[in-house]
Amino acid sequence: MATHKSAIKRHRQNQKRRSRNVAVKSEIKTAIKEVKETIAQGSKENAKAALAKAARLLDKAASKKTLHRNTASRKISRLTTAVNSIKAVA
Repeated sequence: MATHKSAIKRHRQNQKRRSRNVAVKSEIKTAIKEVKETIAQGSKENAKAALAKAARLLDKAASKKTLHRNTASRKISRLTTAVNSIKAVA
């Protein structure tokens, strides 16, 4: 690693950003997992609530460039399709 001031600062900034991005991505993975679990249980209302939380996290990550916007959009679309395919319990 270079030892001049600008390189040291750049390294510090990259470490901060990386740790923030790792935390955000981990939170997104957990939210997606919760949506899939509620889909497996067959609870449409709980799945919709979990989907809303996951979609909010994905949109926020895309707006802050942690995830590419198309990736976030694709994940939201697939989760929404899965939630909508749950049959209503009669």
